Order: sequence, then structure tokens, then C-alpha cells
Amino acid sequence: MAAYDDRDGKIWMDGKLVDWRDAKVHILTHAMHYASSVFEGERAYGGKIFLSRKHSERLIRSGEMIDMTIPWTVDQIEEAKYEVLKANGLTDAYVRAVAFRGAGEDMGVSSARNPIRLAVAAWEWGSYYGDAKFKGAKLDISKWKRPSPETIPTAAKASGLYMICTISKHAAEAKGCSDALFFDYRGYVAEATGANVFFVKDGEVHTPLPDAILNGLTRQTVIGMLKDRGIAVHERHIMPEEMEGFEQCFLTGSAAEVTPVGEIGPYTFEVGTLTREISDAYEKLVRS
Repeated sequence: MAAYDDRDGKIWMDGKLVDWRDAKVHILTHAMHYASSVFEGERAYGGKIFLSRKHSERLIRSGEMIDMTIPWTVDQIEEAKYEVLKANGLTDAYVRAVAFRGAGEDMGVSSARNPIRLAVAAWEWGSYYGDAKFKGAKLDISKWKRPSPETIPTAAKASGLYMICTISKHAAEAKGCSDALFFDYRGYVAEATGANVFFVKDGEVHTPLPDAILNGLTRQTVIGMLKDRGIAVHERHIMPEEMEGFEQCFLTGSAAEVTPVGEIGPYTFEVGTLTREISDAYEKLVRS
């Protein structure tokens, strides 16, 4: 694949489509210096973006949480996303909407006078974890911790929260792993760098309480699917040592979809029936 700044196609920026290579910002864009940016990652299946409106609504909420009122409505964001798909001739694609503080009169921590900008891009993107989606991903355990909600707005899908994700994923890949698992500031199991985590034991499912992590839209969808099947789901604090007793593990996310996990640090898991069934059911749901 070509570099992400050197492709054919169109990107929507601030209300209009521009050529892919011309979708540029100034070096003094506030978001580049101070992480004043929020985003959404979504997937389109057969020309329909799964949970599209919920993603657009969350984008606006995330902006509000970092004191950044996005000057576009949910309906306008929805229209932009589908305009991008059409302009690029895409039906199955990854869709990225990003809102950020641009360059303006302010160039310091304060940026109230700078314009808030919005861009939407889309491209073809296969399985986020490659063949791990079928045989089970291998995860490292990050040395970094997910922060307290008292230190940063952890419920926002904001770029600043992903700095330790990049560091941790690089470290994991250097060890031959697909990703890394975080514990939170209290020592509880939290999430992967871009996906929520679930465990299976004795036919029941356990997943971290989202009180210091993003309550992913795919996470919420999968919990609903499990409950519809009569499977008990326990949203709770999980201690790291509990992983030794879990039989199966899987990750969920818009990019990750439902991906089984085979290893987390010293802990191993089978790619079991329940994980496979939920993965297959999710595939059917998003394409229905």
C-alpha cells in the first residue's frame, strides 16, 4: 500500500471534498502540538457504515469533553461520511472522522480563538490483526497504566489518550506480539491499545468495568449479543492474576471487530466455541 499521504482519492475537509494529496494542515496546527483532537474509527460493510450515527454522536461528545465544540451537526457529519465513500467508490471500508483545533491566532496551551476543523477519510482496510483474527492474537502487557478519570477525560475518544498506546504497541511488536494489554491506575485489567477485552470462564463472560476506559460501541454491541443468547456477562473489576483461570479471551473494536486472543504475557487461552460463535455472529450482524 502507498503511504497514507500519497494516494489517489478524495478526503472531505471542512465542508468540501479535496484531492487526497491536498488534504493538508499547517505545521502550527494546534492539535499537532497539544493533542487537541478527537476522532472516530468506523467500518462500512456493503456501503453501510455500522453504527454510523452513534459514532458521529460520540465524536461531538468527545469534542465537548475536551472543551472543543464541533461546528457541524450529526446530520452533516453523516452526510460527509457517505459523500466520502461515494467519491472514492468504496463499499467495504474503514472510515476515519477527525475533529481538531487548527492554526489560528493562538499558539500556546490556550487555543480558544483557533478554528475547529473536521475531516473525513476512508480507505480499504482488511483485518486489523492480520491472521490473528483466526488463530488468536498474542498480547504483551504494557508497562504503562490507563489513567484515572480525575486526570484526563477517559470517556472521550481523544488523540492524547493514545500516546501510551503507540508506545506500548511498538514495544509489543518488537517482541513479536500483535498488541499490548493495559492495566489501569488501580492495577485492574483495562483494555488493549485500541480494543476492549473480554474473558470466558464456565460459559460466562467477564469484561472490565468501563470506569477508566472507553466504553466502546463494539463492546456495547457484543454485550447485547451475548445477553440476547442468554449468556451471563459480568462487567466488573478484574485482577491480573484472574487471567490464569480464564479459558477464552477476545478483543472487540470497530477496527478489531471480534478477534480471539491466544496469549497475554504468561497467560494462554483457547480459541473456543463461544468466541468463534460471537465472532461469526458479529460478522453477520454488521452485514445484515
